[in-house]
Amino acid sequence: MEIYTYENNAYIKQETGVALGNFDGLHLGHQKLIKTITTECSRKGLKSSILLFNNHTKTTLDEKSNLKILTSNEQKLDILDSLGVELIYTMNFNSSVMKLTPEEFATKILVEKMKAKLVVVGFNYRFGYKAKGDANYLRKLGAKLGFEVIIVEPVYDDNQVISSTLIRELIKNGYIEKANRLLYSPYTIEGKVVSGKKRGKKLGFPTANLKLVYNYLIPRYGVYATKTIIDNVEYNSLTNVGTNPTFDNDICSIESHIFDFNKDIYNNKIKIRFLKYLREDKKFNTKEDLIEQINKDKKNIIKQC
Repeated sequence: MEIYTYENNAYIKQETGVALGNFDGLHLGHQKLIKTITTECSRKGLKSSILLFNNHTKTTLDEKSNLKILTSNEQKLDILDSLGVELIYTMNFNSSVMKLTPEEFATKILVEKMKAKLVVVGFNYRFGYKAKGDANYLRKLGAKLGFEVIIVEPVYDDNQVISSTLIRELIKNGYIEKANRLLYSPYTIEGKVVSGKKRGKKLGFPTANLKLVYNYLIPRYGVYATKTIIDNVEYNSLTNVGTNPTFDNDICSIESHIFDFNKDIYNNKIKIRFLKYLREDKKFNTKEDLIEQINKDKKNIIKQC
């Protein structure tokens, strides 16, 4: 997969088909769109490509937005590569890009920079200054500027349109298994292992305390069955998201107890893949009660793995 950068004034030389969107989560709706672009490009002799913004457009359009992401750009690139996309054109979505009219965006970015002959968008796609352009207007511009436009219809689950917004709500409310069913792969966050209060070690359950490296959406507070990925190796794990109420904390932490693992991984980057919500983050009367519950949680995870 080739990567081009707008900030380096890159021009793609081959004629392309371009898929547009934020692609946060790479859910089933996004996958339908990407399947369309790769299939149509193969049929038409074009290079399949994605215009990928380095930052979510909503964070620039709304300065007060505190939008939490589902996937980092690094994760997106890995997934897009596995889905067969040939070219990625990256750019920052900043105030100057935001102020481009729909026609300027189509002309300067899609035609001049990306040499687009085909553009694929979702049914609710908006673009250009103050989101004045929609998918139908893009089709009119394509007829004028020399590219075809395919508008992909929504994908549904339980009579709901699959979207990044829907998936965020599922994760925030603990429905991690349903969210995972709609995503390309189970919800995964990445961070750096930092020193904690070492309470888990004293209880007999040492944990890796995660400091996030991206502005990820934090799942609902509670205890999860997870996979912890260290140097591309997966380990069964039990992850607590919350404030550790047994110890009267008030700051959210993400702590992963990795089964059958005793290496020093401080300052290492690891990934935590959330598989199942087990129980709420609750206060136990004694440390012994907490230990008993953690042992039950571990047995539950081992039984399912």
